[in-house]
Amino acid sequence: MLTTAAERVGQASRRILVADPTASTAESTKKLQRSAAANVVCGFSLAGICILAFSLRLFSVIKYESVIHEFDPYFNYRVTQYLTKEGFYNLWNWFDDRTWYPLGRVIGGTVYPGLIYTAGVMWNVLHFFNIPIHVQEVCVFTAPLFSAFCALTTYFLAKEVRSQGAGLFAALFAASVPSYISRSVAGSYDNEGVAIFALVLVFFLYVKVASWGGYSFIINLLPIHCLACIFLGRMNSRLYVAYAPFIVLGTIEAASIPVVGFNAVLMSEHFGSFLAFGVLHAAMGMQYIKHILPARTYNAAKALAVSAGVAVLGVVMVLLLGYVMASPTFGWTGRSLSLLDPTYASKYIPIIASVSEHQPPAWNSYFTDVHILVLLAPLGLIACFRPLTDASLFLILYGVTAVYFSGVMVRLMLVLAPATCCLGGIAADQIMVTFCKSIRPEEGSGGWSGIFKTWLDGPEPHTQEDTVSVDAKPAASTTSSAGTGKRYKGSARNRVKEATNKGTEASPFNAFNLFGNAKQKLPRDVGIVGAMFFFSMLVFYIFHCCWVSAEMYSAPSIVLQSRSPQGGVHVFDDFREAYGWLRHNTDEEAKVASWWDYGYQTTAMANRTVIVDNNTWNNTHIATVGRAMASPEHQAWQIYRDLDVKYVLVVFGGFVGYPSDDINKFLWMVRIGGGVFPDIKEPDYLGERGYTIDDKAGKAMLDCIMYKMSYYKFAQAAEMTTGRYGFDRVRNTNIGVPDISLKYFEEVYTTEHWMVRIYEVKDQPSRGVHTDASRKGKNQLKRVSPSGKSRTPPTW
Repeated sequence: MLTTAAERVGQASRRILVADPTASTAESTKKLQRSAAANVVCGFSLAGICILAFSLRLFSVIKYESVIHEFDPYFNYRVTQYLTKEGFYNLWNWFDDRTWYPLGRVIGGTVYPGLIYTAGVMWNVLHFFNIPIHVQEVCVFTAPLFSAFCALTTYFLAKEVRSQGAGLFAALFAASVPSYISRSVAGSYDNEGVAIFALVLVFFLYVKVASWGGYSFIINLLPIHCLACIFLGRMNSRLYVAYAPFIVLGTIEAASIPVVGFNAVLMSEHFGSFLAFGVLHAAMGMQYIKHILPARTYNAAKALAVSAGVAVLGVVMVLLLGYVMASPTFGWTGRSLSLLDPTYASKYIPIIASVSEHQPPAWNSYFTDVHILVLLAPLGLIACFRPLTDASLFLILYGVTAVYFSGVMVRLMLVLAPATCCLGGIAADQIMVTFCKSIRPEEGSGGWSGIFKTWLDGPEPHTQEDTVSVDAKPAASTTSSAGTGKRYKGSARNRVKEATNKGTEASPFNAFNLFGNAKQKLPRDVGIVGAMFFFSMLVFYIFHCCWVSAEMYSAPSIVLQSRSPQGGVHVFDDFREAYGWLRHNTDEEAKVASWWDYGYQTTAMANRTVIVDNNTWNNTHIATVGRAMASPEHQAWQIYRDLDVKYVLVVFGGFVGYPSDDINKFLWMVRIGGGVFPDIKEPDYLGERGYTIDDKAGKAMLDCIMYKMSYYKFAQAAEMTTGRYGFDRVRNTNIGVPDISLKYFEEVYTTEHWMVRIYEVKDQPSRGVHTDASRKGKNQLKRVSPSGKSRTPPTW
């Protein structure tokens, strides 16, 4: 599928001999040498780009340590550990009784195995060669490794669409684009680390043939491209070979994964691919009949086939409509409906709307995450229209759909990244070609300028219809164009040039060569200044990507840093401190309740059974925990006792100013709990000024167990550090009830910076309860530094 440098040199030699059989041997040899040297330069450039892609994602290890990031990656890491110990087969039958107590979870039937199997294979290969590396290190560096592979596949995709120069620019952008870095830094062991590489690889193979099957976004984008080719009259055998096996093999492979199963044929998300599959076969059948029947017979057969097709389609549509209407979501998943209707989740599924990465992105996120590609991608989109090939049509559809979905959900900025890289690479290549052609030396000069000239010219593009025979005579390589009187040389490159030059002379974009090979050249001085300015933009882009990678996307969620006004760095390691305490100071069979965000980390790091976790497969169970958090102390105690909970974990940031705490997430607990239990009503938790925690807060808010666990003993500690009794640094106000007492729960551990607080659920309520006020001045909580002096905690 990919030609070697020697083969390309041979092909270039044959093209030269066919185009000009009288060319001298010396000139031919010089061109071959330049072409081979250009391929060598391209190879070294790709190697450097891969090293850049891998290195940019190592800031998290350099600044912190080799540790798993975020929440979901801890589940993937735990499953990978099980796979390396128990084997691939046993993973499918693993029933995990440490999650979703007392329900448990069948891991093999609820996990997407691609990432886990990939890391497992890498670990086994390394140990086969006696490289004793821990599975955690494999998990930490999987995403950076596949980001380098993704840069390579992006090069081949953009090269297939346009040229080698466009491929190099696209690879550079893919290696460093911040939106991709955000989910592929070292330690970000999540599905996206491998999935984006697989997505771009599928797109490249699909375009190269017109495959291996994918899911969701892929299963809907490729049918759109297939239908567009059919209705635009671009249908051919290559399209059939690319699409039909994809649907058959992809559906079979997807159905063989337990978490997908029969959803591959029963969910509405997949019906579009089957529709395109049927339309493609019908169109190919009509095309075949047209070639074997006379015109009059073909028209009659066509009318009969269309009538029969409409009738069959009508019956199928009625059956599908009946099947879809039987589902309350019309056969779509909640996340898919959220993409089609951005307001759907906030109205009907608060568990989806509560996730921060499911929110629409702010407008400045595009400048942060794709930077100059915001400007280059639209230019590349315009350039894809001339000439409009099957490959460029696919890239246009990919770019448009990715832009829409990224505007609905910030998480899908990741899907937008490859599209903007390819489109930006095409635009950058065209701009640089325009500038460099105005300043390059005359044809025939050697040295590195000749190599660069070869790269500018690029390889001759191939088309589906045109091939050049080595044995063909020169006279046979020219044909007349009917109706125009023009003559074309037999090479595909000259035909593309002629086709693109037709519409470029009057184009306002002619100066920037967006629509093909412009006949006009810029003045030499303009070319030099323009090339230097564009190169400086690329350098600035790389610096921006390095800064974003180091400062914004390298911090793991479990280890936080802050800088003091003097420039010092303070590390907040409260999460691992709390999980370590649970692991070493509680019974192995103890059950821990927390909000679902921390379920994966608690199971993986504390090795304790949790009630809910980040899988969020059972909304009722999550609503039960939300109801407990929103209930008064006695009622919450009863719920936790019914769930056999021994410890309750609460994340609190009011002491050091950590904003992502449970108080700021509390309204989502109320909404999710109220969606199942009608006694939980959101207005009861709102005060005169909306959602607050001061003395104007709602009565239900001040009485709920979440409020009491967060602010228990907090007022005195805040007074010692801020000078204000009960001052919350996150909400920037004094709490409404500073003197809190607990009867059914007992504080057993609070981390150094109060970010995690752990309470034990008592078997029996306490008989005598004293408020914080009664103990004021006697047993005040006091934080003491190693030197013995009281200190003010740093602000996160």
